[in-house]
Amino acid sequence: MAHLRSRRRLALAVPVVLSLTASLGFLPGAASATPLTAPAATSADGPNLSYVVNTTTDHRTIASVKKAIGAAGGSVVIAYEQIGVIVVHSANPDFGRQIRTARGVQSAGATRTSALTAAGTTDEGAAQVLSAAEAAKVAKTAGAGEEPLEADQWDLRAIGADKAAAINPGSKKVTVAVIDVGVDDTHPDIAPNFSASQSANCVGGKPDTTYGAWRPVDADHYHGTHVAGEIAAARNGIGVAGVAPGVKVAGITVAEPDSTQLFYPESVVCAFVFAADHGVEITNNSYYVDPWLYNCLDDPDQKAIVDAVNRAQLYAQKKGTLNVAAAGNSNDDLDSNALTDASSPDDSTATTRTVDPHKCFDIPTQLPGVVTVASTGFKGAKSYFSSYGDGVIDVAAPGGDRYQIPDTPSQNGRILSTLPNNTYGYLQGTSMATPHVAGVAALLKSKYPWATPAQLQILLKAQADNPGCPTTPYDGNGDGVVDATCVGGKRVNGFYGFGIVNALRAVK
Repeated sequence: MAHLRSRRRLALAVPVVLSLTASLGFLPGAASATPLTAPAATSADGPNLSYVVNTTTDHRTIASVKKAIGAAGGSVVIAYEQIGVIVVHSANPDFGRQIRTARGVQSAGATRTSALTAAGTTDEGAAQVLSAAEAAKVAKTAGAGEEPLEADQWDLRAIGADKAAAINPGSKKVTVAVIDVGVDDTHPDIAPNFSASQSANCVGGKPDTTYGAWRPVDADHYHGTHVAGEIAAARNGIGVAGVAPGVKVAGITVAEPDSTQLFYPESVVCAFVFAADHGVEITNNSYYVDPWLYNCLDDPDQKAIVDAVNRAQLYAQKKGTLNVAAAGNSNDDLDSNALTDASSPDDSTATTRTVDPHKCFDIPTQLPGVVTVASTGFKGAKSYFSSYGDGVIDVAAPGGDRYQIPDTPSQNGRILSTLPNNTYGYLQGTSMATPHVAGVAALLKSKYPWATPAQLQILLKAQADNPGCPTTPYDGNGDGVVDATCVGGKRVNGFYGFGIVNALRAVK
């Protein structure tokens, strides 16, 4: 499931907020008003690709754009008219250029570089599964009132979530939707808090609400189940506990069902709109949108991807949903002038390019209003893999670090949580830090049900504990080489943003 750089696909090896002007005012305005004058034949020579076509929310304009789509050899999969995003399939190799000249089209581009039927591979290892013997060893050390495996959950104690649960475990009126590879709602630690009515499968851009459609297709699609358990595993005397064990959790599947497990833009657009329209208070986004690690606005396809996903997540915010996203596992300084991206596009042949993270955006984490999360290890220091950046990171949370080893039964520096088929296992990454923040946000929403997404973000920052920049050069993996430089002060800095979230403080 994970590239080393990825949020979602991080196993044993590991899976901004940027200052944007005027809610995506950085995206240029409408394209040329020149209409298409003749239908374009669909070429059998071109791959059948998926596109997003972005326009206004005016019904007449949308109808006109739909006609232009057909004339250019495209077929509409679904139109999200409330945000002006249309998902299209076309085998016309010139479709993107042609549709961008149509009247009313503001941006448009391909959401992938390989045909719809193409399947790639990933380079991730498997999750470290907790064996029955290991589980029995951990269970013997459980204290009074603890879940059987809680002794290995150093992350809960690090943010006071164990003590917070005794005060306020969270409200059943609050739902966190896990936008991911699928959630196994049959797991006994997840089943008590699962909300099927707020769950769906959005792969391909169109929601499927058939019962069970949100479940992972196989045990290799384990990432979403792990995340869901971190957020809301019930305190029911079974297995582990979540940060907010009293709230609801939903699953919105967006990852491809094949071995690639890629998160394409049209699927993510569907997920944000579905969450917003089904009363979800918080979304957890432990991924980046494929196939580009960074989407550059000088490329028409990548610009259209940023536009479409941003419209969807802003729509969710306007309907009361707080979106929380992982900063990434590349140890990238997202406030630097240049970064090397050698992994994009990840659905075909990647090339090495230099990008400016102020102009090329990692989405959804660098979109306006999204809470950007960095990862810490057992010692409370930045995880060696966690991306960072002054003015980019909002808050931090435990995500694990194999170089920061706790004194627990298994002495495992990663995060223990649920896996499909009634199992448990360890993962590390900003993927694991993000659900800790989503869980604390859910506790805050439980305490302050009137709070808007913007107010929740303020509350998150206010209750965080900031350790400040390290006083010695940062060497995360202990090899004697400085791996990152922290910029900022005790209140706000590039490693931890406003600080490490604190569940106990959130409920007091």
